[in-house]
Amino acid sequence: MRYIPNSPDERQSMLASIGLDRIQQLFEQIPASLKLNEPLGIGPPMSEPELLSHFRALAARNHVDCQSFLGAGAYSHFIPTVIDPLISRSEFFTAYTPYQPEQSQGTLQYIFEFQTMICQLTGLDVANASLYDGSTAVAEAVLMAHRLTRRNKVLIAGSLHPQYREVVETYTRNLGFEVRYLGFGSHGTLEPGALGIDKETAAIVVQSPNFFGCIEDLSRMAAIAHDAGALLIVSTAEAMSLGLLRSPGDCGADIFAGEAQSFGIPLSFGGPYCGLFATRDKYVRQMPGRLVGEAFDSEGRRGYVLTLSTREQHIRREKATSNICTNQGLFALMATVYLATMGKRGVQEVARQNFHKAHYAASQISKLDGYDLKFGGRFFNEFVVRTPIAAAEINRRLLERRIVGGVSLEGYHEDLHDCLLVCVTETSSKASIDKFVSALREVA
Repeated sequence: MRYIPNSPDERQSMLASIGLDRIQQLFEQIPASLKLNEPLGIGPPMSEPELLSHFRALAARNHVDCQSFLGAGAYSHFIPTVIDPLISRSEFFTAYTPYQPEQSQGTLQYIFEFQTMICQLTGLDVANASLYDGSTAVAEAVLMAHRLTRRNKVLIAGSLHPQYREVVETYTRNLGFEVRYLGFGSHGTLEPGALGIDKETAAIVVQSPNFFGCIEDLSRMAAIAHDAGALLIVSTAEAMSLGLLRSPGDCGADIFAGEAQSFGIPLSFGGPYCGLFATRDKYVRQMPGRLVGEAFDSEGRRGYVLTLSTREQHIRREKATSNICTNQGLFALMATVYLATMGKRGVQEVARQNFHKAHYAASQISKLDGYDLKFGGRFFNEFVVRTPIAAAEINRRLLERRIVGGVSLEGYHEDLHDCLLVCVTETSSKASIDKFVSALREVA
């Protein structure tokens, strides 16, 4: 009864109170074809010690000692030890909407600091209190561009993360949007002269560094978009790049929509994560989510409040600026503690290590017989390698050597079936990179 607090007699009493005899009557509306009429197949009940032992045996089957060179939207970065004890403090226990500021000053303050640091990183005027993740942030940015321009056409870079593209398609499928994808050139980046932008275009969506790790010419994209009266939406799945590259705001971006996972948030098998969203002051009323601001009481004492959280987001859904206004509180807190711990110089140093280690790995791999770099442009901590045999087979052989190779691009782009997306972060030592390069030589 440790985890099921209601006894059989209590459950029967509750059923009687609502005029039912059996718990199955609560589910009569579910078609019989959808019901599972057999055991789940998870085995007989176990005691708690037996269950813990069983889980340990399952966990022991994981390859926890492998070197990993995976990226593609989820990045292995060092997480300072200080994060866990700080996010467990009582001031931050409530991660829900802080409607009552007098009870939520700890939560409101760190969200305010989170917003401030995201503005500093992106070069934009205002950031919200986070969204679900990078993909939903991009989708919300597209909807925001539509509200601002009253146009229905969106140009999306083919080098935007494929999963981000899928989320945008899901959001816009029934809204009458025209979504057109832009190809990428020999450098893995957009060809500015072939955008096909017109007066019906609401926005251009560009990821930089893009899905292939390549760095886009954002300033040129901004000029092209603005000449046509459209907006430039800049995304990044690798927020650590903001510590090294010129900020999206300085490049002319109108909206930034990205992923914060790189800032102290564990990989967690792909989520949950934390979306970043920033824009310019003049667009703040159309920004999704909520905004925390600083205020002072009658005695001049500083406090924090929800400055922007329009009632339409909670009541009048048809007039809402967003149907996703949840603040990913715990993960925004992790990112805040990470950024405060590392500081400006720390984030810059990590970004530099990512850049230089990735370029070292790329230079070594390109010297191997049968391997070469697919794209010749600038990149951050990811790059695409053309392999002498199928990339999936390369990965299988690497795993036998306790190395998790890059992402096979066969399932993402048909013409990249022999390509591997490799990621190198500050967690990769020179020795581990050299071992990876040697293994690539051997498995081909």
